[in-house]
Amino acid sequence: MTVKIGIVGYGLGGRYFHAPFIEAAEGITLGGMVTRSAERAAQAAADFPGVPVFASLGELVDSGVDAVTITTPPQTRRELVLEAVGRGVHVVADKPFAPDVATARELIAAGDEAGVLLSVFHNRRYDADIRTLKSVLPRLGDIWRVESHFDQDGADTLEAGPTGGLLRDIGAHVVDQVLWLFGPADRVDAHLDYVDRPEGRTDAGFVVNITHRSGVYSTVSSTKVNHLEGRRLRAFGSAGSYVADGTDVQAQALFAGTRPVDDPTGWGLERPERWGVLHTAEGPETIPSQRGAYQDYYTEFAAAVAGTGPQPVPARTALGTIAVLAAAREAAETGRTVVVPPVD
Repeated sequence: MTVKIGIVGYGLGGRYFHAPFIEAAEGITLGGMVTRSAERAAQAAADFPGVPVFASLGELVDSGVDAVTITTPPQTRRELVLEAVGRGVHVVADKPFAPDVATARELIAAGDEAGVLLSVFHNRRYDADIRTLKSVLPRLGDIWRVESHFDQDGADTLEAGPTGGLLRDIGAHVVDQVLWLFGPADRVDAHLDYVDRPEGRTDAGFVVNITHRSGVYSTVSSTKVNHLEGRRLRAFGSAGSYVADGTDVQAQALFAGTRPVDDPTGWGLERPERWGVLHTAEGPETIPSQRGAYQDYYTEFAAAVAGTGPQPVPARTALGTIAVLAAAREAAETGRTVVVPPVD
């Protein structure tokens, strides 16, 4: 079975982080795009000749797709997800897939009632540096503390206003990564940096400290307005440490004009000079990069739709990220440590 999927929204996310990876994935094909912008419709036609462009989700579903990816602005996602599951198609929802836990539970219940899959596009579980960190964790003994810093020099890409902000953007990724690796959060404290934009006051930088139920203490941070570009990981355990200063490999390749179909075997590998180093009693050891491949997300999603494998990120498993983002905002506003209620 080949799954036919459509993309709702052809902005930065749809154009760079979904369409090229659907194209490169196995068991799935791109069946259409939805955009109301004439300029973006022209971009879609040029990028993927022969793939139809529609003006609405309804038209896309009527064309005969099995699934849709919702990658429109955050404030529009609830209604579009509900419309899609109401039409009986499987859904990949961009992150964050809901503004709060209550709305997330509403969407999950709607998907369950309709008998369709609802997955969240936490694609950065498939980053090269995170996959490499995961591979070395058993050699670090008991994990004590982890730092993840993801900075971008991209003030022009900051989603402004009360429904935007960097915490909901990069924050959703880096929080999900540490929850995936180290388990649910117990409590959170945080700081947000704000800028004033015409759309409203917007968080443009953050530091979030998470105490996991496992006992691991993680710090995640990011900025988009301080003219920094880089990825930095530090992991400390009873048997040693791991240090990596990498790059955003897949995104950089996409923005440079290449696609994963252009280099299937070399895609998503960090350059050797940016490989991380494991430090143990035996001395330092350079660790070759694991492969990062966002297309694997869509290959797994296609298998789940076909009934031959599990979903890559079932929406129910993404509730913890929504809860931590809400707790981080509350912690930053109140200056207090916030206990994260169990959502699993």
